[in-house]
Amino acid sequence: MPSKAYILIDATIGKSRDVARALKSVKPVLEAYLITGPYDVIAVVQGKDSEDVSNIVSNQVHRIPGIVRTVTCLAIPGRG
Repeated sequence: MPSKAYILIDATIGKSRDVARALKSVKPVLEAYLITGPYDVIAVVQGKDSEDVSNIVSNQVHRIPGIVRTVTCLAIPGRG
């Protein structure tokens, strides 16, 4: 069953737009937006399972220049 996660991202000052643009070029990233509040960018990622999502975040998302810190929130499908 595919897993989806929302990644909250802190970016280096002045790099939020560059980070969001770079995220959109990462194939497993479905969406990326600049946001207001305590984080600068939010991205939606989908993988084969939670381990795949973890690998995507570690091996692709974290390598994007300008990302300082991330919080990954794994989506859990509701029932009924």
